[in-house]
Amino acid sequence: MAELNVGAPAPPFRVPSVTRQGETEMSLDDFRGKSSVVLYFYPKDDTPGCTTQACGFRDQYADFQAAGSAILGISPDDQASHVQFADKYALPFPLLADPDHAVAEAYGVWKEKNNYGKTYMGIERTTFVIDRDGKIAKIYPRVKVDQHADAVLEFVKTL
Repeated sequence: MAELNVGAPAPPFRVPSVTRQGETEMSLDDFRGKSSVVLYFYPKDDTPGCTTQACGFRDQYADFQAAGSAILGISPDDQASHVQFADKYALPFPLLADPDHAVAEAYGVWKEKNNYGKTYMGIERTTFVIDRDGKIAKIYPRVKVDQHADAVLEFVKTL
């Protein structure tokens, strides 16, 4: 997959979605013309960095809503894992299941990683802000989780 750039159409998807209210399917088209979307890719439910990131978005969820932006977290974890993660941390936004990493590949974030000399494929923590027209408005590559939600919120307020 070619690297995505600001201004390009966001790759479409339809995947299983989990909220604390239940499970469904969700598509990027569900938001077109209604709200911008913060689509954040993270490696694994209930790990320290991913929890910090999710809770940062949770704690500012009302501010994102006020700015007209939806938040979607997506990882290779399955729905059962997402249910536990969402319940444990009271996450008010949907978590999308991408176990075959097709969406991650379409967005160019399924990459070779190296940890303690071991090479493997995984998610490179990345956030995409997608405008109401379905175009990529901002890309945050190789995200550092501390204050990430703050930076994204400041940007979505400008849309």
